[in-house]
Amino acid sequence: MASRKVKIERKTRETDISLTLDPDTVAEPAVRTGIPFLDHMLTSMSFHGRFSLSVEGRGDIDVDPHHLVEDVGLVLGQAFSAAAEKAGSVARFGHAVVPMDEALSEVTIDVCGRPTLSLHASFPQPSAGTFDLSLLREFFAGLASQARISLHVELRRGENSHHMAESAFKALGKALKQAYSPDGREMSSKGRIG
Repeated sequence: MASRKVKIERKTRETDISLTLDPDTVAEPAVRTGIPFLDHMLTSMSFHGRFSLSVEGRGDIDVDPHHLVEDVGLVLGQAFSAAAEKAGSVARFGHAVVPMDEALSEVTIDVCGRPTLSLHASFPQPSAGTFDLSLLREFFAGLASQARISLHVELRRGENSHHMAESAFKALGKALKQAYSPDGREMSSKGRIG
């Protein structure tokens, strides 16, 4: 199989991001965005998804981390979309339910060409350290829009917001790996995606 490794760069007045993804290689994640909690989540996602991910990101986080969090989601979505194009056909569906201590999260993906985000999360603490957990919606929305996937993220339960977010990112990694596995069959009974 030909390499599906892709590199995506995005530079705006607010952010500068370089991301390399190889969905078929297991490697130590290398994530540096200047937002420690986001780095921790992306590292966990890549590790448990068993794919290679490198992210270098800078942004106007002194103003608000919003732009960088959203743009990292956008660039990650572009990378998965490009990897799917290289494969020609992927398994399409991915699903994972992952616990972390008292927390339990479920992620389901359909690589369908129709961007949708359904996020159900009620965090008992509004932040993890200094990270505003409401920003995770921006990350997931960016990922879904640029990957052109239906993304369902349900944080079923938990008492610790950090545990809840981390279980969701671990589940996201596993669901992405499953959905983007190469598959030579038709991806839709309609004969086309979208």
